[in-house]
Amino acid sequence: DVLPSPEGPAPSVSITEIRQYLRAHDIPFHDGYSCLHTPSLFTAGHAEQPPQAAASAPYTLFIDKTTGSFLCTATLAEGTWQDFQANVELRHRGIPPASSEEVEEDLRQASEDARCIWDRALPLWELLDEEETNKTKAMFGISLVSNATLKRFGVRYLRTANSLVFPWFSPRNATLKGLKLVRVEKKGNTISYLEETLPRIDSYHNLFGLPLIGCRDTELVLTGWELDALALHQGAGVASLALPRGTTCLPPALLPYLEQFKRITLWLGEDLRSWEAAKLFARKLSLKRCSLVRPGNLQPRPLEALNQGLNFTKILRAALPASHKSIISFRQLRDEVFGELANTEQVAGIKWMRFPELNKLLKGHRRGELTVFTGPTGSGKTTFISEYALDLCMQGVCTLWGSFEINNVRLAKIMLTQFAGRRLEDQLELYDEWADRFEDLPLYFMTFHGQQNIKTVIDTMQHAVYMYDITHVIIDNLQFMMGQDHLSVDR
Repeated sequence: DVLPSPEGPAPSVSITEIRQYLRAHDIPFHDGYSCLHTPSLFTAGHAEQPPQAAASAPYTLFIDKTTGSFLCTATLAEGTWQDFQANVELRHRGIPPASSEEVEEDLRQASEDARCIWDRALPLWELLDEEETNKTKAMFGISLVSNATLKRFGVRYLRTANSLVFPWFSPRNATLKGLKLVRVEKKGNTISYLEETLPRIDSYHNLFGLPLIGCRDTELVLTGWELDALALHQGAGVASLALPRGTTCLPPALLPYLEQFKRITLWLGEDLRSWEAAKLFARKLSLKRCSLVRPGNLQPRPLEALNQGLNFTKILRAALPASHKSIISFRQLRDEVFGELANTEQVAGIKWMRFPELNKLLKGHRRGELTVFTGPTGSGKTTFISEYALDLCMQGVCTLWGSFEINNVRLAKIMLTQFAGRRLEDQLELYDEWADRFEDLPLYFMTFHGQQNIKTVIDTMQHAVYMYDITHVIIDNLQFMMGQDHLSVDR
């Protein structure tokens, strides 16, 4: 993904302009938490409807208040604010909007591949014998998750890959749109979970558990992992959903599906990184309806809480409101201060794997900090910073590159070579394999080159932060971004 699009930065639109446009075209709407709700332009017969009939139609089209992008949950049609305006103009001329059935070929192919895997996988509660079922459940740490819960969420097991299979069903017609496969890898005493998705991760917009949500549910617990959603449902009986990319990002395309909830509790994990992500996502979801479960020994992730026999109701009741008044007392800060003291390693930030000496100097990548690297021309600043950023990116830090000095193709070549750890120009047959793996990193590039208008660059950064939950921005370099004229000015 490249930001902004090659034609130039995405035109920004304000919430006021969106409201004015809807009123001018007699489109009824009401304010939601992060979206405006309107009747859909894409449901059958809508083009002939007068405004009075439209007002009584179900409000299935959601317009993002920040970007203007829309999604119709009835037909899954989506697009930019400009696409929405174009469809409104077509409607006024009596031309029906383009069909939303024109699904991209690769997504259709991914859906077919997912169906093949799904058909080969066995329901986890129906393996050959009880011993195999228990052994598999123990391997994933879900021995206490009942077969009834696994059946309700439709979890399967693929023997050939030793993986749990989590389905992604279309909210419109319950067809299978994709899958997530999770397998366990043990290295010594440490256990890690490896995930793979169909379709590719940037097109995988599942909210695991969504088909089980009733239209009258108003409270939700949002988790960062499918197994946590299972544990929450079993341990607390609450409506629970899992984000498709865990604590990495909350894609705006999912916000319409979360509009019906008046209260959302974010219980994303047990480390400070999950806590930071929860605060970031709460701003996107609207602070006034969000509460956060603060990580700690007595409040681990939901699956761990189930395994330890902890009281889910007590933990959820203790969740902290995301919005608070401008003045607070130490009593309200007390738990967070204790968390910082008890987790000094995590507070120090995300450590570099490749640069242990750098960890001693900078402690790790900490949000809200600015680091400046200086050195003469040709001393290797760009080469080093691309390795430095890649190290963090491989650990799930969402990264935005602004390379004003060298073009993105050359920068991507450097980073891909560093990622593969080999000279790919001598082994071109391996290119696609490494490019596929590189493509799954949460890495984005701005398309600017040479001197730029500061406001345009800042607007593009803000857009990227909202869309992709960017937590690390690299500017290479300030001199090129600002041009020679501004070097004497302290900007």
